[in-house]
Amino acid sequence: MSIRRIDVGPRMSQIVIHGNTVYLAGQVGEPGGNVASQTRDILKTIDELLAKAGTDKTKIVQAIIWLDDMKTFAEMNAEWDKWVPQGHTPARATGEAKLATPEYLVEIIVTAAL
Repeated sequence: MSIRRIDVGPRMSQIVIHGNTVYLAGQVGEPGGNVASQTRDILKTIDELLAKAGTDKTKIVQAIIWLDDMKTFAEMNAEWDKWVPQGHTPARATGEAKLATPEYLVEIIVTAAL
């Protein structure tokens, strides 16, 4: 099976396609905003990356969400619930972690089918 990489950088690729599976790098929002605005930024970026890969959010099979503080879970979830299509909700895990810099409040990683 071939592996295709899209938006390749020096340390990582934004998109890796292996067979019929699309893996996205962890996405973070614009620093400085709150959890809701960063989540909206991230979900918009995920839509764009999935489109580049030839798929869309209805084909997401798994999402991993990292929050810098679980107290913001409801704020992130409100944005997620507006975005994810009903009937197409993926397997999902959410946890708390220190992210790359203190300005990042949320990071989302998704895997999708083609």
